[in-house]
Amino acid sequence: MFSTYQSQDVTILLKDITGLVTPLGTREREARIQSGVHYSEMLPLEYEPSPAYLAAYHDALERYAGITAEAVARAAEQIWESRGRQCALVSLARAGTPIGILIRRYLQGRYGADLPHYTISIIRGRGIDRNAMAYLLNRHAPGDIQFVDGWTGKGAIQRQLDAAMTDYPGVSPGLTVLSDPANVAAICGTHDDFLIASSCLNSTVSGLLSRTFLRGDIIGPGDFHGAAFYRELKDQDLTYQFIDTIQAHFPACADAVPPPRRSGRTGLEEVHRIGADFGIRDINLIKPSIGEATRVLLRRVPWKVLVHSLRDEAHLGHIYQLAREKGVELVEYPLENYRACGLIRDLADT
Repeated sequence: MFSTYQSQDVTILLKDITGLVTPLGTREREARIQSGVHYSEMLPLEYEPSPAYLAAYHDALERYAGITAEAVARAAEQIWESRGRQCALVSLARAGTPIGILIRRYLQGRYGADLPHYTISIIRGRGIDRNAMAYLLNRHAPGDIQFVDGWTGKGAIQRQLDAAMTDYPGVSPGLTVLSDPANVAAICGTHDDFLIASSCLNSTVSGLLSRTFLRGDIIGPGDFHGAAFYRELKDQDLTYQFIDTIQAHFPACADAVPPPRRSGRTGLEEVHRIGADFGIRDINLIKPSIGEATRVLLRRVPWKVLVHSLRDEAHLGHIYQLAREKGVELVEYPLENYRACGLIRDLADT
């Protein structure tokens, strides 16, 4: 298996493209994306966190381990109630993979269930990996499949799943996430926008796997979507430190009742308001939620980061740290569903 994930934790339905694609720097990737090249046709150079940022990550992990574990348990109990022992967990690579492992481990400890868990690729604008879906449906009934991800931003992946599942009768597009501030997931641990520490890092908390890749010269018609293995980062791998830390905080049991949804604007409505306030026509340049804002700072060329407060070290300390390191302006803004929102620089304006 081309990752540091243990085989009993997850079956990876991805093609190993290690060494076949040269990673690109952030600004070059951003220029290509904004000129029309799809993000899935490139791999990024992985950000190497500074000692100060790593300290912020470890602080966030310690601070939010209990909340994350509670969200895992609550989401897992809802899955168990709706699907039971026949469930096949299908996490969306790569952010969903450690979450799927945690849900599987919780259900194993709580009910003695040894659920199968797979990770597959879905790509915004390109769809789900159809070869991976064929593999799954050769082994599991359509109604047993449960998709898993980490959190929702503005709900783009949920909408992509909704569209993709029209080709798979009986497979529910409903997504399970830990944090659903966008109010779009079928199952969630909470609608609060809290920090899932795995969003703070890239491959080093994701089994040393890259984000998923799809380009015709490397991914053939019969191939799964691809990912690269960053073997050279093995000494920096924190994947199981994250998983084991959260697992150590699992409650003995949890409520299977879904958390109440927020009232007021949906996440997408809030994104359109932000776009109007900041003159951003392309909502793909607006990335709401703590998780998405973190990824903007790690992977993209940020313009500004909106935060609900400039004095919320408890929730946003790692974002303040990254913004300082990268010279990105923090703007206090009256966010409703979210605690943070990343705004990507439109390179046509520079």
